[in-house]
Amino acid sequence: MAQSMINFRMDEDLKKRMEQTCKSMGLTMTAAFTMFATKVTREQRIPFEITGDPFYSEENIAVLEKRIADLESGKSTLKEHELIEVE
Repeated sequence: MAQSMINFRMDEDLKKRMEQTCKSMGLTMTAAFTMFATKVTREQRIPFEITGDPFYSEENIAVLEKRIADLESGKSTLKEHELIEVE
């Protein structure tokens, strides 16, 4: 089977940690990514759950934009509150 080279960018620290993790499992990064690609291709899906941060949901962004507009128009003001000390 012919081999093909794939290049992509990754955070340097993440790459080092990935290499260490793969090594601890007796794998190379190439083997790990090949396993991932094989599973994705076979199952036609990402083999783990991917979720979004609810902070960035359309509903939350709309609420934040409205609050910003209210602040800018003077309809709303920011209030200072007391911080609670935790021992």
